[in-house]
Amino acid sequence: MYSKEENQRLKREFWVSFANKYPRKWLLYNTKIKDFSFKFFVDNTKAQVLIDIESRNDIKRIQYFEKLESLKSILEEKFISGLVFEKNFSLANGKVISRIWVEKLNVSVSNPKYWNEIFDFFFEKMIALELFYLEYDDYIKDID
Repeated sequence: MYSKEENQRLKREFWVSFANKYPRKWLLYNTKIKDFSFKFFVDNTKAQVLIDIESRNDIKRIQYFEKLESLKSILEEKFISGLVFEKNFSLANGKVISRIWVEKLNVSVSNPKYWNEIFDFFFEKMIALELFYLEYDDYIKDID
């Protein structure tokens, strides 16, 4: 078990190593849609690449989610398979968002032996989601 400081150091080292292995500017929050973002997540059990739709306006949040859901077969056939779509995902703080994600289980940010596996997973899956988004962003953005 690592101390809090050691965990923080390992996480910093993890993200620096990822940036060094795959030096590029990711789309992440620069989607041009308010509260619609791409994210990386890793802990001591899994790694995830996510699309989070966090609009406080539930109608807008659900409209964006349903736009993505309407493209699910294209997304899974041409870009990335194994995605989980959850219209009403509850965060730890109680906030409800819409989330789409893909994950790799049985990896750990605290164990450097998994890092390259996580880095490759992050790169492959995020590139696929970004390519999908760049191809369909006009359609996704077009809500009432």
